[in-house]
Amino acid sequence: MFYLHQRLDPEFEELLQRALAGDRLTRADGERLISATATELSALMLAASAVRDQGKGRIVTYSKNVFIPLTNLCRQKCGYCTFAKGPSDPAALTMSPDDVLAIAEAGRRRGCKEALFSLGEKPEEVYDFVRDDLRHFGHETTISYLREMCALVQNETGLLPHANPGIMTADEVAALRECNVTMGLMLETTSERLHEKGSAHFNCPGKIPELRLDTMRFCGEQGIAFTTGILIGIGETWAERVDSLFAIHELHQETGNVQEVIVQNFRVKEDIIMRHEDEPSVYEMLRTIATARLILGPSMNIQAPPNLTPDAYGIYLMAGINDWGGVSPTTVDHISPEAPWPKIEELRAVTEEAGFELRERLAIYPEFAKKDRFVRDTARPAIERWTDETGLVPTEEYET
Repeated sequence: MFYLHQRLDPEFEELLQRALAGDRLTRADGERLISATATELSALMLAASAVRDQGKGRIVTYSKNVFIPLTNLCRQKCGYCTFAKGPSDPAALTMSPDDVLAIAEAGRRRGCKEALFSLGEKPEEVYDFVRDDLRHFGHETTISYLREMCALVQNETGLLPHANPGIMTADEVAALRECNVTMGLMLETTSERLHEKGSAHFNCPGKIPELRLDTMRFCGEQGIAFTTGILIGIGETWAERVDSLFAIHELHQETGNVQEVIVQNFRVKEDIIMRHEDEPSVYEMLRTIATARLILGPSMNIQAPPNLTPDAYGIYLMAGINDWGGVSPTTVDHISPEAPWPKIEELRAVTEEAGFELRERLAIYPEFAKKDRFVRDTARPAIERWTDETGLVPTEEYET
């Protein structure tokens, strides 16, 4: 019997016991978990940690990547985004092939294995000069140009591309399939309210939840291991956070391709519309991470970005995460440029102090790399070269 504190509400303790036993949880269960009181929080985290240990043991992973911001023009106007630039901003840019290759090569020299392509969504739909830039590079769409750049990086540097281009049609997914080892798209939230005027997703056609879920579904149908997650603190309710986690869980049960779920906290930046909003507290993150673990179960890889809580990220290990995400030795986090990555040595020290072993992984997790359905022929040689029998990067490589 898993022992929990005797002062817990009996119904809450019974709920934790059911979660530990692997029983199917309901949305009402999730809402009760995420609303845990201060007294209940430690028990919630303890249960989440136990479920994580059931599936992941004491190994915590990260991916050594290089961040390639292919274009920072975007058709959307998210209230929390500092990445996307307007057409008159001198920092607005669509990278040339030479620029892309230079960043990728610098990452390769530093031991990176993942080329993380982040970019605005379909900017050619709203900006004439983006269409001109794309034609200069020989393309009509950003997706087409992205495909060429992913293939270029993979062929010239050997890095494994992971692209995050926003919502896509099934045909667009198919176009990127062969030149990406994995792909990603944050669900962020299932809240439709946030599309109202004055809310975080107003004037954001690509943030409609069903369209984002459709993109994930297309990737599942085409055998693409996928990263998604939720963004908390953008105006959603606690119940909507739970609904978003269940949407991901149910999609994964249908498609089997969700390899990783990120719980990301909103951060205030001076140049965003939401610069006067409050950030989620560490306690909010702990409740949300632990609830995500109990909803998603022991086999899911759950990540929280360490650079977005630089003074306290180690405690996320106590709430059930098993991954730190991408950490780059060469490039900033272009989505949150004010938040530098921790040094890998620091990350290892924090992880080991909590009683875990830090291991480097590839963009594709070991359990997905073992399945032919998720591995492209173009990526297989690199996967085999860079991993040991565990599917992770060998320790001696990590140590260097």
